[in-house]
Amino acid sequence: MSDIESLYRSTFTDLVVTPEESSSLEEYFTTLQCVANGSSTPPMTPQQMVYLRATAFKIACEYIHEDNEENIKLLKAVNAVVHALETTCLLPGLEEEGGEEFSQEAVEELLCTLYGSDDSIDDDEESSVPGISRAEADALQEFLTSDATRPPLDQLVWLRSSAFRLGSRYLDDSGDREKIVALFRSVNVVVHIIEKCCMKIKPLSLELPPSHTPDADTDFQTAAQTLWSLDSNRLRPHVDYTIDVQNSKHPCNKEDAANDPLFTHVDLQVFATRPTFKTFRALLNNYSSCTGEEETVSEHELRENEAFLDAIMQTAVMKYCHQYCLAKEASYEGESIPESTSGFKDVLNSIWFKLYSRSGGRRRKMDSSGFEHVFVGEVKNGQISGFHNWIQFFLEERAGNVDYRGYIKPRSRESTAQTNDDDPGCSPEFELALYTLAFLTGESDNEITLDTGGESFDLNVKCHKYDGDSKVGSSYVEALAHYE
Repeated sequence: MSDIESLYRSTFTDLVVTPEESSSLEEYFTTLQCVANGSSTPPMTPQQMVYLRATAFKIACEYIHEDNEENIKLLKAVNAVVHALETTCLLPGLEEEGGEEFSQEAVEELLCTLYGSDDSIDDDEESSVPGISRAEADALQEFLTSDATRPPLDQLVWLRSSAFRLGSRYLDDSGDREKIVALFRSVNVVVHIIEKCCMKIKPLSLELPPSHTPDADTDFQTAAQTLWSLDSNRLRPHVDYTIDVQNSKHPCNKEDAANDPLFTHVDLQVFATRPTFKTFRALLNNYSSCTGEEETVSEHELRENEAFLDAIMQTAVMKYCHQYCLAKEASYEGESIPESTSGFKDVLNSIWFKLYSRSGGRRRKMDSSGFEHVFVGEVKNGQISGFHNWIQFFLEERAGNVDYRGYIKPRSRESTAQTNDDDPGCSPEFELALYTLAFLTGESDNEITLDTGGESFDLNVKCHKYDGDSKVGSSYVEALAHYE
């Protein structure tokens, strides 16, 4: 982030963004979404890139001037940076025809009302700094998405430029820095709403460098490490989430070694703003937890499965997973893994989401799937089985349905620190990609050493096949050792 802040400062110093500087910005934003040869830094996703807009406004506030004309120039410079970001990360999301009641006059009247408001964005009645309230933000969103007033495609560029142009009208020569900063923040809010309602994330187009390109000789260890390096959606410990592991215990010990929950903080915004987290969470309530109860899958649930597969296949992690399977000449049910993304999605759908019978008995009931067992968890004979995903554990713990009782020490080898089988913070696509590689190219036991940056883990990626080896029966990571 320090690099982008330095770039913004150099851009805003003279309050002018030339065409050459604009092109340089677009090139730089593009490189942030690429994987450098030999790098262990994951690429930024288009979703993460959009948040660089807020940083542009923040840095611009450092250059607020007493002269009103200089501040107008500064807003124009920010507009140029936002344009470069949107060109790199977003696509138009509007239809050719807009609502019958849309007009530029109505937009300008609404924006002027927002910028001229005396409300606070935080609804703080004691604040004397004007801003856009949540109710006003909702009103703008309603205007931009309503069938009657939604803007047509050819008004998109005008719409964003108007956000800056009309915002500049509310700059004055009072020299009140606090109010000028509040206005800049208001413009940022308006632009954010416009992007949210009128644009869509550009699909990831990833070209892997030689260091990240699998071939027939690439082993499972290398593949797992590369998946980790490519996991852009991984949550940051102590920033996006915090855990309190408390005390250790032996697997056979039934006593509670932890008085408090495992998770002390998780940023819930990730489930609203990150497509793979959002679509993953939508799947977790689609199953009956008890084996022996026939699963019924509705059309809505099938669409949710499809949405999740679409989302993960837009990530570098799953693109690498697909390329690795092709490089290893993996096959499924006697057929080579398809080269097309749609064909690979069909394979993923079959091994993870197709139902099979886990309960056994004379009358086989289609009561389970690989996804349900691994990521959601099941109840068999009164005992929990599967349930190997940290997101599901967090959500169930938050709902008061599970009790964290301490961490399990590694089962073998010397270790210098505590560890847990499932690594909190990993993205859904990372875990599904890792287990898919084990299923399609690995063995039932796949021992690796994973370097997470400052720490190393000896792990065994376990994979059990089911239903004639055509489905995932179970898959999880067993911790063997952890070295700081």
